[in-house]
Amino acid sequence: MRIGILGRLFPAPVARTINDIMAKMAAAGATPVVESGLARRMAEAGVPPGPGTEVMERAEGTGLDLVVSMGGDGSFLDSVDFLGHTPVPLLGINLGRLGFISSTRLEDVDATIIALMQRRFRIDERAALTLEGCPGFGTHNHALNEVSLHKRDGAAMISIHAHLDGRFLNTYWADGLIISTPTGSTAYSLSCGGPLLAPDCDAMVITPIAPHNLNVRPFVVRGGSTLTLQVDSRGEKYLVNLDSRSQVLEDFPLLVVRHADHRVKLVQLEGQDFLDTLRNKLNWGLDVRSSLP
Repeated sequence: MRIGILGRLFPAPVARTINDIMAKMAAAGATPVVESGLARRMAEAGVPPGPGTEVMERAEGTGLDLVVSMGGDGSFLDSVDFLGHTPVPLLGINLGRLGFISSTRLEDVDATIIALMQRRFRIDERAALTLEGCPGFGTHNHALNEVSLHKRDGAAMISIHAHLDGRFLNTYWADGLIISTPTGSTAYSLSCGGPLLAPDCDAMVITPIAPHNLNVRPFVVRGGSTLTLQVDSRGEKYLVNLDSRSQVLEDFPLLVVRHADHRVKLVQLEGQDFLDTLRNKLNWGLDVRSSLP
């Protein structure tokens, strides 16, 4: 089994942790294939990838069976961007803090490697979003969690003229606007008052950020919708974000958001469940009266 290894790698001790995990994979009969940037940062930290590992520049043409993201949810989203349209399933091992998407615990690494080698896992397919009209992202114009527009720094609020499937929806006077997938409904959108969606819902959530009109609330639309957005900003510059990646825009192009034509494949190990993750990671429904039946 060829396992891609991705990660941001901040402190040096993380390099030793990643190297230990790759050594365990190699001992189990797998071939770890580490992304070149991560390999370079590990070497700079004094812990270069050990024997039995390969280095890759891109995911295409490497024959990967799956990819493991080392880090937190930010690293996981970077890994989604790295894979692009490549139909390789992705697993996240949490080396960060919360790890909602990257939910496999470091303490469970040994059991996880065994499960991967024995192929005791399922593949969940998640909807992604694609953004048109912002050339700065190039071909990396998709997002697993959300597309968001946001005012910049201390600028005044922006107005966003939104049309849904060609019909006028609303003008949002706000600090910004989030369009999220069901996967992203537990992220930025949730913190701005958006609803939780089950990952297999065919839907998108439109959530304003600090709207000036208090009667404007999050809105759930069908997954096949096309949303066109045009910003009007007195501050002239504003941010367009795809997950953890940003572009600063000075003009006001027509932006189009819709479901991507590919789906992101996530590895789900035995015993991993979205509802359990909600309770364990977000303390969802936590109450002294709550207990399993």
